[in-house]
Amino acid sequence: MPAPLNPDIFKAYDIRGVYPGEVNEDAARAIGAAFVVYLDAKRIAVSRDMRLSSPTMAAAFIEGATSQGVDVIDYGMMATDMMYFAVATDGLDGGVQITASHNPKQYNGMKLVRKDAWPLSGEEGLTQIRQMIADGKLPAPAARRGLVTTKRVLDPYVDHVMSFIDTSVIKPFNVVLDAGSGMGGLVAPKLFDRLPCTTTRLCFEIDGRFPNHESNPLIEENRAHIIERVLAEKADMAIAWDGDADRCFFIDGTGEFISGDFITALLAEAFLLKHPGATVIYDLRASYAVKDTAARLGGTSLMNRVGHSFFKKRMRETGGIFGGEVTGHYYFRDNFFADNGFIPALLILELMSKKGLSLHQLLKPLSEKYFISGEINTKVASMAMVPEKLWAIASKYADGTQYEMDGISVEYPDWHFNVRPSNTEPLLRLNLEATTREMMAAKRDEVLALIRA
Repeated sequence: MPAPLNPDIFKAYDIRGVYPGEVNEDAARAIGAAFVVYLDAKRIAVSRDMRLSSPTMAAAFIEGATSQGVDVIDYGMMATDMMYFAVATDGLDGGVQITASHNPKQYNGMKLVRKDAWPLSGEEGLTQIRQMIADGKLPAPAARRGLVTTKRVLDPYVDHVMSFIDTSVIKPFNVVLDAGSGMGGLVAPKLFDRLPCTTTRLCFEIDGRFPNHESNPLIEENRAHIIERVLAEKADMAIAWDGDADRCFFIDGTGEFISGDFITALLAEAFLLKHPGATVIYDLRASYAVKDTAARLGGTSLMNRVGHSFFKKRMRETGGIFGGEVTGHYYFRDNFFADNGFIPALLILELMSKKGLSLHQLLKPLSEKYFISGEINTKVASMAMVPEKLWAIASKYADGTQYEMDGISVEYPDWHFNVRPSNTEPLLRLNLEATTREMMAAKRDEVLALIRA
């Protein structure tokens, strides 16, 4: 008998845990079966990242899905957003990417979508799948096991991504690229071989042991090598990807890591120059640079709750052309409303080319006007304390404009902030912005003192 499933592997937006203690082949087999039953699927996609445990995890998931009579297309090793592309373009009922995204090598997990690459989450799908397995409600195996076929989509996927820009305007920039030994190493060469840029390519050899550094560019030590090379090569910019390559991160020619808020503002500009009056969506943690950019260019901007399922839903409802989160997730209407780690890289290069500016020059008007704290996490003793902390903050700043879309957001004419609880651990996350560096530091410390009291 397989061990019972660890319920803690089901997170807000995916399934994730340490392999093999928390996530393993038994779990993948059970989840594969429950997933296709939940979706009432006939045909699904299965793909995987470069982690050493991913091939056997994918095989077990396929075994579970086909035991219910469902046919599987095995797309092999590819980036997460290639799985979204495959599900949407091949008209499948759903799909899974076996991945733990940016987590260290001992982790693995799954990202699950239904038809049209619509994500499953804790609010819709993951909880039901977990419960079905816990309650022993999986149907008996089907009389006929589903068929498994294989397919590759790299070339049509690259064509799709390239369709977002006019390649003829791209200037011969000097760019440093870091694939972090992950799936960026599969896609990025195909894209950049079609551009006139000079590239320095780091960690392009796909290796689930991550011999150079972890594939999480948000952690400072993982950026040391790429920043060193940017300066050494006198490059115009650098781009780094996380492990499953559904997020990309930017570094300017001075070696400065660029916040996701400012990239969202630049991508909003890129779209509004092409599609005047369009709607862009930004997350409630973001700098006012985003809404101010949209207003300057005659677009509509809408503030949204954090999380990909909330973004994709709002974009569908409003016809939003683009959405951006400060964590580096960027969503595109013409990419099935899904996030993508390569379209942003191309759009930023196109914007630089059209304006004849380096990334540092593009960002200068933003960095001189908007002073942001970045996300600061504070551990609280328990989740039970979170409402009390949020109430204390709401009371202290009762004279500001307040929103309770996700945690609490408070706005004043010259500064604003959001404090929200983590979905998975007893943490409060602060994001704050002010119109001067001094005010940002003072208000950041003031709000942190309240959180940590």
